[in-house]
Amino acid sequence: MAGLRTWRDRLRRRGQGGADGATGARGTATTEEHVSSVHESVDEERLHQLLKEDPNDEVRFAELAAVVRRRAAEGHAGGDPERAQADAVWALAEELAHDHRSWYPLIELARLSLHDDREAALRRLGVAAERDPSGTALVQALVLLRQAGDHDGALALGMGHWRPTEHPLGAGREMVSAAVDAHRLAEARRHLDALGEHPDATGVAAMRRDLERAVTAAERARRS
Repeated sequence: MAGLRTWRDRLRRRGQGGADGATGARGTATTEEHVSSVHESVDEERLHQLLKEDPNDEVRFAELAAVVRRRAAEGHAGGDPERAQADAVWALAEELAHDHRSWYPLIELARLSLHDDREAALRRLGVAAERDPSGTALVQALVLLRQAGDHDGALALGMGHWRPTEHPLGAGREMVSAAVDAHRLAEARRHLDALGEHPDATGVAAMRRDLERAVTAAERARRS
């Protein structure tokens, strides 16, 4: 897999490369680099195992992604290190996404592909939302699309997956905000009403005040 190799393979290659009998300061530096690589490789293997157990652990994913980015950059110093780093993270996310429990790696794949292949990214976000009944994946997908300026895409995704009474309030906030930003104000009103169905009445009341102001301001701007 590009950008991510087992630590045993790396150790074997380093061992072969260090058999020239170098001594002195050069040998000491090589040894220190070797020890550092061993430690990082062991940590990489540990993180990879943890993600196999829970592919949606965002903190562990970020930690391992940082490792594979660094490895990729080191191996492509004379080429395009930025592309190599993205490819390494893609390979990591793609591997983890095969797990039927996995939704966060699909979010990452969508993030990496949204500008180049919007339809494929939307499909990945839809699968992520389907795999996560809690609604956390949906919230992250909606945020990702809104940050990219794809408000219509966010609304289409939400209409297919948002369950107002079950999902986090953040999903409703993103739906209303996306509708406002897309200038679909009647739809924004409908989503605002649907948000009121959530059992967290206190949270709804606090969120609704700000959203109501945003919708009202957009309606006034349209009339003026």
